[in-house]
Amino acid sequence: MTLPHSTQLPIQKLASVFGNTSSTYKYYWFLSIIELVEEGHSEIAKKKLFSRMISNSWYTINYFHISFGKQDKFQIAVENILKTESLSIDEKKSKIDNCLETSTLKETVNHLMHFDKNVPHWFLTPWFPKVNGEPDSKQRNRIYEASQSFENECLYALNKDYIQINPNWINYLTTNARILKDYCYWNLALFLQTRNPNVPDIPNKLIKPATRGSLTAQTKDYWKIVFTELGSIPCIFTNTKLIYEEKNFALDHFIPHAFVSHDLIWNLLPIEKRFNSIKSDKLPKYDLYFNKFYDLQKIAFEINKNHNAKSKYMDEYLTIFPSIEEFEKVTFSNTIQPLITIASNNGFSYLNE
Repeated sequence: MTLPHSTQLPIQKLASVFGNTSSTYKYYWFLSIIELVEEGHSEIAKKKLFSRMISNSWYTINYFHISFGKQDKFQIAVENILKTESLSIDEKKSKIDNCLETSTLKETVNHLMHFDKNVPHWFLTPWFPKVNGEPDSKQRNRIYEASQSFENECLYALNKDYIQINPNWINYLTTNARILKDYCYWNLALFLQTRNPNVPDIPNKLIKPATRGSLTAQTKDYWKIVFTELGSIPCIFTNTKLIYEEKNFALDHFIPHAFVSHDLIWNLLPIEKRFNSIKSDKLPKYDLYFNKFYDLQKIAFEINKNHNAKSKYMDEYLTIFPSIEEFEKVTFSNTIQPLITIASNNGFSYLNE
């Protein structure tokens, strides 16, 4: 992916910003700059930028549990701020921004200003290359001083508490904001995928979706057929008798949606409605629940195959099985068990823990 061309600006320097990156800081710093310039800001307080960095990464860390790597302090900052500021996992971005920008809690302020040690000036390295043997503190001072006059047509000037966007860059940033953000997210996705090689669908875990997809169609067009055939379905977690007409159930993901990031039918099952809120995004223990889940899934599969073999939901099983003529337990297990293990390793907790 390449950046939009400009005959007046050193685009090649901006393009090389992510060339040597060991943490996520630069990605979220640049995303925050683009967003705030879009909103009409040209002189931007660092605390405002650092707050925006946190809100942009909030859902990825707190909901999807994506690992940012051992060297990255971002994850620690976000997880601690979640607790100290009493914010929710799915908090609105605007509320997070406002909370952090106005926060006077020492711990929160320390987390935000930690980014000032390296991020603002090292981001400008393509414009002001490092000098071998020069101490970091001296390089920092050199970059701050040179940026004041927008030397080398750098993106912004550095000041103690704020940055000043180079006026020559503002039109480029606003006109190409969508492409620039896509470029940033593309590079961020590549960076995070290497640190989460077994986690599915990284690109769709970088931004909080406007709404979660409804499972109404799967309930009506697939599971209702099962309820009609069986009369009732036992909840695999509580043994409660679930009855379609009584609507005492909710369709839920066996492995949390926050990890798999899809609504494929082979990961869905009806469970007791009251238990659904308790389960939340917790993992079912494989040894306790897999056999029950497999048995229920197999029954549902066979019933739907007999009643509506051409259903689009039957095709979703082809992501696991070579054909819809079989529902082999080992093959199903070889999909489910690794996903549970990987999700656990990424910070998802188990039920009853």
